[in-house]
Amino acid sequence: SAFQVGDQISFEGYADDFDVAIAAVQFSMDGGKTWTTCETAGATPDKGVYWNFTYTAAQPGAYKLDARALTANGTVSPLASSIVFEVE
Repeated sequence: SAFQVGDQISFEGYADDFDVAIAAVQFSMDGGKTWTTCETAGATPDKGVYWNFTYTAAQPGAYKLDARALTANGTVSPLASSIVFEVE
């Protein structure tokens, strides 16, 4: 079922790199043209980072949230995780 305009839509997930700490998780709602960076202070290489993102759509339509990790050594995930959703 689709979400309604004005709904607060929450997403969550985990990011890890197995041997390097995650320095930040980045989110994009415009197909990767721009990214919002949320730093993950205190992350360690031996643990994944839990993230959550809340979005409120002002207009109906199809949307896509992209999420990717940035590691402590400056590497950006080569593939973003994507979630497509519909707002009525």
